[in-house]
Amino acid sequence: MTTPIIFDTDPGVDDAQAIAIALAHPEIELLGMTTTFGNVTIEVATHNALLLAELGGQKIPVAQGAATPMVKPKNPPPGHIHGDNGLGNIALPDISTQALAQSAPQFIVEQVNARPGEVVLVAVGPLGNLAAALQLDPSLVDKVKQVVVMGGSIREGGNVTPVAEANIFNDPHAAKAVLEARWPLTLVGLDATHRCVLDPDSMARIVEAQGKLGRVLGESYAFYRAFYQQALGIDGCCPHDSCALAWLLRPELFTTTRGTLSVVTEGLAEGQTILAPQTREFVDARWTRDATAEVCMNADGAAVVEWIVETLTAGT
Repeated sequence: MTTPIIFDTDPGVDDAQAIAIALAHPEIELLGMTTTFGNVTIEVATHNALLLAELGGQKIPVAQGAATPMVKPKNPPPGHIHGDNGLGNIALPDISTQALAQSAPQFIVEQVNARPGEVVLVAVGPLGNLAAALQLDPSLVDKVKQVVVMGGSIREGGNVTPVAEANIFNDPHAAKAVLEARWPLTLVGLDATHRCVLDPDSMARIVEAQGKLGRVLGESYAFYRAFYQQALGIDGCCPHDSCALAWLLRPELFTTTRGTLSVVTEGLAEGQTILAPQTREFVDARWTRDATAEVCMNADGAAVVEWIVETLTAGT
């Protein structure tokens, strides 16, 4: 049995690691990738998605999507974290494929409607494409099998503001539409991903097993690792986006709770994700809407990293 997924992404060093997993894992059927601004511009994101699929030896449909946030001004890409080209400023080969003429939201709507009840949307960047797909076809909430979002933070605090995680902060209005929608959603945020550290020895094993794609993964990792040494004092990187796929296939590695999610769209707390646990009562009804989500509050970091390495070194 395989799980058909659409991978919504802004590659991005940790996106590249997750894309390698999506290409390699025998239980994943990668229907396509949809691209968004975030770690890089939309043009760079699309280029990188095409490149990574080519390096992985697969022809995967890529549909270009959101270039800017729905409402707020666009933040500049974080070149100091991912490099200006999203992959650590390393030299990259030319690509021979191109994106679909179809937009990312149209691709999502078409694929979900073609296989109702089967498709999982895994979103690891700002959420404009999923929000736009919901606008195109509100019935998606009843047709997707699952939505997995890498983003947000409940107890951990933010990574771009004191309270906001980058994907949510980059487009909080889109995040509000997606996280508060009535579809089956799991949030894999910093509370879980900061428990996971992809160390240099693990990456070396991945590089050796992944051929041409491994070179890009390894060289871009070096740039990302340097950022994490400075920012968090760890030797390695948090494989944020890979954690979304780990939850999808190995949910037992995570501790979750269920409740109502809200996203702050304005003011000092812009981009904050707030969880009202299902087990509690609150003084105001706005905290307890009908739509609930599953939220990852912790992870077995060592086991998640072991799963990543096993996936990317299988058969070697």
